Formats: sequence, C-alpha cells, structure tokens
Amino acid sequence: MIKSKQRVADHGEVFTPEWLVDAMLDLVKSETERIDSRFLEPACGSGNFLVKVLQRKLAAVELKYGQSDFEKRHYALLGVMCTYGIELLADNIAECRANMLEVLADYLNVNTSDEVYHAAAYVLSQNLIHGDALSMRTATGEAITFAEWGYLGKGKFQRRDFRLDMLTQMSAISGEGTLFAQMGKHEIFVPEKSYPPMTMRDLAGLQESQTQSSSSTIPATFI
Repeated sequence: MIKSKQRVADHGEVFTPEWLVDAMLDLVKSETERIDSRFLEPACGSGNFLVKVLQRKLAAVELKYGQSDFEKRHYALLGVMCTYGIELLADNIAECRANMLEVLADYLNVNTSDEVYHAAAYVLSQNLIHGDALSMRTATGEAITFAEWGYLGKGKFQRRDFRLDMLTQMSAISGEGTLFAQMGKHEIFVPEKSYPPMTMRDLAGLQESQTQSSSSTIPATFI
C-alpha cells in the first residue's frame, strides 16, 4: 500500500495492510487490551497500527467503564495517552493525529467543541512526533521527548517528560552483568520535567493556548 512511487523511492514509505496489522497485534493481544499499556510506533505513517491499538483499548474501556460516563471519558483519554508515534513526513503525522482524534470522537460520540476532544488533541500533539526515529530528533533538530502520562483517579492526570535517547539505554544499563544491574530504574532515569496533576479541562486549555499561539505566528495578508 503506497501513496506514490516517488514517496517510496524517497522515503521507503509503504503502509501495512489492515489484515496484517491485526495479525501482528494479536501476537501481543493481552497488551493491546490493557488500557494503560504503552505502544510506540517509530514510523507511524497515518496511524495504521496506532488506530488499531486505540480501538482495542477503547473496547477495553467500554467493557470495564462503559456504565460510567465520567470514568469512560477519562479512561478513553488515558488510552490515547498511552499511544506514541514518530513520523518523518509532516502530512502523515497530521493525518495520524486526525485519525486518532476521529476514533476517540466516534467512540465517545463527541464533536470538536467537547472538552475531551481538545484534551486529546493536546495529548496527541505531544505523543505523535514529527521527526526521525533513527536520529531521535524532531523535524526542527531537537531531541525527541515523550510525555509519560498516568491517571491518578478522580479526574487527575500526571505527566512526566523523558528523552527518547535516554529511554532507549534502559535495557543496556539495567541488564544483568552491567555496572548498574542492581539499581532500580527510578535511580537511573530522571524525568526531564515533571508537572503538577492536571485535569481534562487543564489539558483542553493547553490545546486552546497552543492553537492561539500557532495562529498568532501566521503573518497577516493585506489586500
């Protein structure tokens, strides 16, 4: 599955068909059905894998929390928070974010004015990165940093930021026979930044601020 032969030649871009995505995710079926399990797709394209992962997480949300609108909305947002992606091409990452938002909106039956929609849009702007997974750099040359999200209950979320290049060293540093083998992960990996607990409304507000900031950088056109 390709968009154009030129993109294949320039970037090796080939999209995984749906049947193969399902077959591969079935190999880790129990993890895909756990709401708080984290998935990272290093070449996420328009979201072939991540959309399917989110759909499975939302099915788990419905099974466990479908009777409570409050819990359903918050755990659905947690499902979004636990999906991550990196993509080299700008149009693909924009499409991936839009596809993920659409899946969430359809499940919760909400529109673009809903608080949870704006909160999820902000989360996806942090979790789905326009960059290069090999160099671990964003499109603007900065080190890729991911937000680790956790649900504290009662409508509160926790965020800590970690650099990807540091996270990838975890297996080597904490492996048996290494100098740091007896150390706990918390002793090796310190977050780049920690945030106070945030509500869904707080996250939605951050998205609105981000949108306003982006709009203010667009030069006006005078006729």
